[in-house]
Amino acid sequence: MKKTEDILITDIEFISKFISEELDSLSGKKILLTGGAGFLGYELSQLFSQIGESDQRDPIQLTIYDNLVRGSKKWLEKLSRKTNVNLIGHDITQPIPDGAPDFDYIIHAASIASPTYYRKFPIETIDANVNGLRNLLDYARKRTDLGKPIISMLYFSTSEIYGDPSPDAIPTSETYRGFVSCTGPRACYDESKRLGETLCVNFAQQFDVPVKIARPFNNYGPGLDINDKRVIPDFARNILTYEDIVILSDGNTTRTFCYVADAICGYLKILVRGRQGEPYNIGVDSPEISMQELAEKVAETGRKIFGYNGKIVFHTSDDTNYLVDNPNRRCPDISKACNELGYDPQISIEEGIKKSLLWYRENQK
Repeated sequence: MKKTEDILITDIEFISKFISEELDSLSGKKILLTGGAGFLGYELSQLFSQIGESDQRDPIQLTIYDNLVRGSKKWLEKLSRKTNVNLIGHDITQPIPDGAPDFDYIIHAASIASPTYYRKFPIETIDANVNGLRNLLDYARKRTDLGKPIISMLYFSTSEIYGDPSPDAIPTSETYRGFVSCTGPRACYDESKRLGETLCVNFAQQFDVPVKIARPFNNYGPGLDINDKRVIPDFARNILTYEDIVILSDGNTTRTFCYVADAICGYLKILVRGRQGEPYNIGVDSPEISMQELAEKVAETGRKIFGYNGKIVFHTSDDTNYLVDNPNRRCPDISKACNELGYDPQISIEEGIKKSLLWYRENQK
């Protein structure tokens, strides 16, 4: 069976194949990645650290900021021993440290993105999405004022900014303005991301900061902590402990799921090719499946590779706010990213689930 290293290698080979020109643009550059210890930081940092090792490109000089609030990771400590990687324990809600290099590219991925955790830490969530972003935008503006502008900056927003779209807004395009509560249990995340987008647009327009916006739709795969409390990690934990798969709803809400390697291709296309101040949906537009259908796919994959024999059961969460403001459907219109950037996701939900379960087998802590 494939091991963690094998899955990571195949993911990086996949990404390198589909965004070769974008990686050429990043070659030899200085990149700041905030939230590098998180889910998206996992494959981004691994990819960046390997540029120049097995190809003809110049190495990327990667700086990672993370407050390491959930502890450091073995893979991150190993990565930080590379000469072209500088891991700094820094909370991005604080100003960028004095003496920081003149970064060419900035990727702001520092955020609490799990509904379970951002509802537990609402103020910290808002701080990262607003104050942390503002620190980076101020840095980029200062660089422009000094005549040494950054090349590009990427802000990770979220599909949650759309709230619970009406049926006629599915698939949801970037022009949809959203149906969002500003006071509900998810508002700390949804509304701070919306304000973050407003900051980006105004810094782009007023100060010519080359910032672009990504709106992720249900990414999953290696790097997403099995204890994150999102649906695929939860199902994976049930599979690996040979317990019944537990659905904490009626199972009828629907989503599309985008494997992380496909998503990374889209994000780096936005960073390199996206229009300043513009948002882009990144995800897949099919299949849109219910949570029960997802559970069935995960269970079937678990049976094939692990001999799993559990059932799918339905429970009610002890958390009374668990389903409050939870969108009934989420499915992106990705035509803007496809037409403008050449985004073209390739990995099926079946393949992605298999790769994820194999990765979780060795990453259960």
